[in-house]
Amino acid sequence: MNTAKKLLALLFIAAAALACKTLIPTTAIGAPESNPVEGTVAVTEAGIPSPEESNPQVGSSGAGDSLYPNFGNGGYDVQNYLLDITVHDVSISDLTATTTIAATATQDLVAFNLDFIGFDITSLTVNGDPAAFSRSGQELTITPAKPLAKNESFTVVVEYKGIPEVMNSESLPVQMGWVIFEGGIFVLSEPDGAATFYPVNDHPSDKALFTFRVTVPKPYEVAANGVLSDKKDNGDTTTYLFKLRDPMASYLATINIGEFNEETMQSPSGIPIRNYYEINLPKGVNRPFARQGEMLDYFSQIFGPYPFEVYGSLVMNTDFGAALENQTISIYGMDMIDLNDVSGTELTVAHELSHQWFGDSVSVADWSDIWLNEGFATYSEGLWVEHLHGRAGLDEWIKYIYNEVKAFPEYFPAPGNPRADDLFNGGVYSRGGLTLHALRLEVGDDAFFKILKTYYDRYKGGNASTKDFIAVAEEVSGKDLKQFFDNWLYQDTLMPIPELGLGK
Repeated sequence: MNTAKKLLALLFIAAAALACKTLIPTTAIGAPESNPVEGTVAVTEAGIPSPEESNPQVGSSGAGDSLYPNFGNGGYDVQNYLLDITVHDVSISDLTATTTIAATATQDLVAFNLDFIGFDITSLTVNGDPAAFSRSGQELTITPAKPLAKNESFTVVVEYKGIPEVMNSESLPVQMGWVIFEGGIFVLSEPDGAATFYPVNDHPSDKALFTFRVTVPKPYEVAANGVLSDKKDNGDTTTYLFKLRDPMASYLATINIGEFNEETMQSPSGIPIRNYYEINLPKGVNRPFARQGEMLDYFSQIFGPYPFEVYGSLVMNTDFGAALENQTISIYGMDMIDLNDVSGTELTVAHELSHQWFGDSVSVADWSDIWLNEGFATYSEGLWVEHLHGRAGLDEWIKYIYNEVKAFPEYFPAPGNPRADDLFNGGVYSRGGLTLHALRLEVGDDAFFKILKTYYDRYKGGNASTKDFIAVAEEVSGKDLKQFFDNWLYQDTLMPIPELGLGK
């Protein structure tokens, strides 16, 4: 992800960015084409005990994240989400929706939580039976009619209606989640915006498969994660069905509504690409995205095969000071596109695209590990520069980044210790990227690129921590790198890079 704060701190990286192979059977998650719980009597909010410490059979109200202990929940593992959303009035985002969740209990449960903000809940069932529930802040606590046993599969169906609430992130002072603007709707959720539009276990450690069924009034269209598997003309409305066939972290789920010009292409190796450009954007807005196919194939060579079955980009006709690597479809505000500097904007495109490997397929185990996302994506910009201009081009890029960090240290703290209220600081980007280049110089090119491939291959489709990456680096290189990583990730002072005459 890229933010305006980072752009102010580092002009060059203004070009950098704020991001199972089978069909998801709707019957497997209890959701046929018709409303899966039609006729269910609405359940009123009921008071239930909240402190899980008093009852070990109550799932925890947090996933145990070190920076955000209340994000996510415990006691179960989500397998599938089906989001069935009908937007009645796009201008105010008045909607009705049903979210169906298939999950497995990881402990005996008499109650468990979901993260969910706003809306009127009109029905809530567990395994088809009405369930009692209570709400406190973003915590939706559910008490099934029958307790759930460890390892039991269960289905939760939540019906709700209303207008999404505006929510500012805990990580930086900007609106997150479901955002309404003049002309449409976009979703930008890293790290905590997903709960603004669907009930969710909102932590990247609980990945799941997703299906999106979204109905919008004409002439509006929908762009979401995954493959568009069906489009139904209902007369005055259109229903879009997108399926994502690989597990995804909840914050990467996106639904975007507007009027789009769609562009399709493929990489030289055949990876499908679909881009969406909201209508009335400037002529040539697609130019920075023309080389996405070349990027996909290049990064596939140095990181490992592209992890998903489709890729593409979405540009909304509004300024929101960010871009985000939503899985299979990165989103950009128009203020992230500089048509007077296409090559610079290409670096932003490379940044977001590389997140499909590092951030989306290999996701952080804890939000404190965010440099594993942003440092890797930032260094991928440098690798793209090297691909185009050789090692001399990369060296100049590294010198520029290093000198900016050295000149403005207040914007670039140690990347391994982000603050909860400043998660996307310049350090996790620029110093994270410099850490990887320093590692490359420390272990040599052969070992470095083997480290990247091994790390990706070992943790693809799952989660990894800084400790995991260090272990891979030491295993592949045969070196003790604990002091190296301590110096680069956790010390306030920027380490020198003597090979380039930096920091002497």
